[in-house]
Amino acid sequence: MLDLAPKPSDLEPIETASRDAITALQLHRLKWTLQHAYDNVPHYRKAFDAKGVQPADLNQLSDLALFPFTTKQDLRDNYPFGMFAVPREQIARVHASSGTTGKATVVGYSRADLKVWSQVVARSIRAAGGRPGMKTHVAYGYGLFTGGLGAHYGAEELGCTVIPVSGGMTERQVQLIVDFEPDIIMVTPSYMLAILDEFRRQGCDPRKTSLKVGIFGAEPWTNAMRLEIEQAFDMHAVDIYGLSEVIGPGVANECVETKDGLHIWEDHFYPEIVDPVSGQPLPDGTVGELVFTTLTKEGMPVIRYRTRDLTRLLPGTARSMRRMEKVTGRSDDMMIIRGVNVFPTQIEEHILKDQTLAPHYQIVLTRVDRLDAMEILVEAAESATEADRASSATTLQQRLKGSIGLSCNVTVTPPLGIERSQGKARRVVDKRSKI
Repeated sequence: MLDLAPKPSDLEPIETASRDAITALQLHRLKWTLQHAYDNVPHYRKAFDAKGVQPADLNQLSDLALFPFTTKQDLRDNYPFGMFAVPREQIARVHASSGTTGKATVVGYSRADLKVWSQVVARSIRAAGGRPGMKTHVAYGYGLFTGGLGAHYGAEELGCTVIPVSGGMTERQVQLIVDFEPDIIMVTPSYMLAILDEFRRQGCDPRKTSLKVGIFGAEPWTNAMRLEIEQAFDMHAVDIYGLSEVIGPGVANECVETKDGLHIWEDHFYPEIVDPVSGQPLPDGTVGELVFTTLTKEGMPVIRYRTRDLTRLLPGTARSMRRMEKVTGRSDDMMIIRGVNVFPTQIEEHILKDQTLAPHYQIVLTRVDRLDAMEILVEAAESATEADRASSATTLQQRLKGSIGLSCNVTVTPPLGIERSQGKARRVVDKRSKI
């Protein structure tokens, strides 16, 4: 693999600034963010007042622990535009992701926010080994999902040539990689493995492609998967992290020269680790729940947003900014399937709408041809006929496709066909390999 480490002259000054300089900038920007949120977002004004804190109470970074958390439920409760901190006509773009109730979690960006987003994604691509002039194959989905457009505009900001393929059409993905000879691919790691299988099916040697680096995110993946991809394609595989509520992809990224965790772009996003149960802050180096506060977002600042991702913070290495370890799991029951967030309650909601189905179900996750697959096992009601069972399976499959955007298999079992538990119901059976 090529040495793609950037030269010191390629980096922004903040990437190699002293910790004192970084923390001073964070404190200045955090004071602005708290006041901006308090003055312009009724939710934050009410939440701050209820906890007895004011923006002026922040005198040092540790004082942030005095302020209330923001959760995904807060965003749902203020659906669609209640969390915006500028007039709606100043919002240049809206993105959204699905939530447990079926309502979207809506996020808004001012024009300045879009510029910052492009800049942090450009910084991420450069950290991964990208350079101006490189061709970038974007295979994340475009639309309300932040992945495709976030990667697209970040690559353009860096000066790359963007090939906006989006997801799906695996045969065409391979053809375009062969024909257009991109240097970079941005995609979920599981779909990259599906692309690898298609290369082999077509009799093409993946090691002979033009690809130099893959930037993979939107779902957890392991170092074992990294090694398989790197060996198969003779390229670097680098991790990117983000979430729409904070900005989208580009919150943190691995540096290609170290690949030892994701450097958080701390000039724009302030990280904390808290105990998932008590919510109390934990020291760096301790595994807990990752919490983010935005420092520069105008359109929709978020204060102490609970990501539910479990990781730990570590000192910087290739950059001055702190690193987060690869996410080890979730503190809630969310599943990530092909880059899409899915909650059991989303599925339960549709099951409960059908009188021919009983409220007993399991979600079985497998990996078929390198891609995550989901099967819903649900019991028929006592009164349901064979015809009812067949009709309910088709209807539920269609409803789930429409609401969460994923295809899945639905099997309606006879009554008592789902295992019972003496305690908490086992809703999710994850049979996916851990590679």
